[in-house]
Amino acid sequence: MPLTGCFLDTGTLPGALDWAGLTASLDNWHWHHNTAPDDLAARLSDVDVAVTNKIVLDANTLAAAPHLKLVGIAATGINNIDKTAARQHGIDVVNVTNYATESVCQQVFAFILARASRVTDYDQLVKTGGWTESEFFCRMAYPVEQIADQTLVIVGGGDIGNAVAAAGRGFGMRVVFAERPGADTVRADRLAFNEALAEADALSLHCPLTDATRDLIDADALARMKSTAMVIDTARGGLINASALANALRAGEIGSAAIDVLDAEPPPATHPLLAGDIPNLTINPHVGWASQTARQRVLDQLTAKITAFTHGESLTTVN
Repeated sequence: MPLTGCFLDTGTLPGALDWAGLTASLDNWHWHHNTAPDDLAARLSDVDVAVTNKIVLDANTLAAAPHLKLVGIAATGINNIDKTAARQHGIDVVNVTNYATESVCQQVFAFILARASRVTDYDQLVKTGGWTESEFFCRMAYPVEQIADQTLVIVGGGDIGNAVAAAGRGFGMRVVFAERPGADTVRADRLAFNEALAEADALSLHCPLTDATRDLIDADALARMKSTAMVIDTARGGLINASALANALRAGEIGSAAIDVLDAEPPPATHPLLAGDIPNLTINPHVGWASQTARQRVLDQLTAKITAFTHGESLTTVN
């Protein structure tokens, strides 16, 4: 029996990617650049397989999709689907994993190295005549740091956290994994959360966003850190209390922050971290994962899982 699929937001995977494998995985496909909530019911009404990156599939949406048998999430995060409802309706849910480990690790160190070497500041100095006016062969207008021997604290493990740890060691950093906040015992290879905060020269977040980790880095956590410390978030925006971070940067309570994610994406113009008066803050628009290699891996993993489904093979589901 022919099977039909629907990709609800292909626009989240732009660029010159090879879609041939995914296209061949089902008999028919409906491709949509994006999908508004009002269009969901119609687009899912007659499909067997749906793929979404960030389109929300709630209980009502799933109940109105009578033929749906499989949902593929074109990401690791699965908070945009009601997993309980999917299970109740006999819909399998699969996601993709480990596709952007190297890309995200690369962005973490792009942030760290840009801060330490002041690359952008010196580039602007040269382009505005600051070097040509120098009395000496170099113009040391900004302090350059050596990250070797600095302490890199990682919150969360997993593939990305471990990759960041390995890269940090390669640069000669002292790498510390923080224990979960409030944990009764501290594992041998970890440091108590508050103690880790106090020792961090750079704090990199790599844990999932849950009720327990929301606002993990709040005003209290920031107050425990060195005034020269850097906070890096390439995981989920909700891990940091945005207002607390903005206030800490304005007050000089921490040295800098570099983030690739916000608690609302895309953010409203009124977001606390988009105010124009926050010093030493770098924000990227959730692109740390988005190398072409990583995006192709997303498609390839989806292809493999949908093909396995059509062949009746066992799937590792998330619901």
